[in-house]
Amino acid sequence: MLGFRAEDFAVFKIEGFSERMERIYDRVRPRLIRLGGELAPELARTQHLEFFPHVAKHARRTVNPPPETWVAFGPSPRGYKRYGYLALCISAAGLHARAVVKSEADRRGEMANRIRESAPRLIKDFKGARLAQYDKWSFSELPAGEPASASAFGAMADALDKKTGGIDVGFGWNMREAIRLDRAEVIDAFRELAPLYRILRSVA
Repeated sequence: MLGFRAEDFAVFKIEGFSERMERIYDRVRPRLIRLGGELAPELARTQHLEFFPHVAKHARRTVNPPPETWVAFGPSPRGYKRYGYLALCISAAGLHARAVVKSEADRRGEMANRIRESAPRLIKDFKGARLAQYDKWSFSELPAGEPASASAFGAMADALDKKTGGIDVGFGWNMREAIRLDRAEVIDAFRELAPLYRILRSVA
């Protein structure tokens, strides 16, 4: 088991900024720090790439409390937002294994071109898996998945081409599932995302 309890997910229902941040740092962040240290070597072993864990600090937030937090796994020890990265996220809805590119990432246009060029191979690699889109989700319930299709990958490429665009896709477990989740299931989810992540990382 990953060690999360119902109380960890309830943190994201606390209304006040200071109160929620205090509980994130008290309850949730220590678990993510531990999991980052445990999962990074397993990701490296299964994907044959180097991963550095980074736990979100939410340092720029001063008013609105974060609706989720995460540990990101990226290619650099100095940070992750300039690159495509994998992330294990926690929210009131559950846990989520995602592949993410933020709007501040470098070379997003090149990532978009690689995704377009690789779409036929990606469709085969994902074998009909249903990817959830997290870019505009409600944070209250898991977003519905959609087939890994040519249109889905085309939409990802188009999103990366936008001036402030990015992508945020993956798989989720609701709270009941997340409490019983183990590390092997998380690693398997990241393994499913690996074909897309490798394309994002190839332009880093």
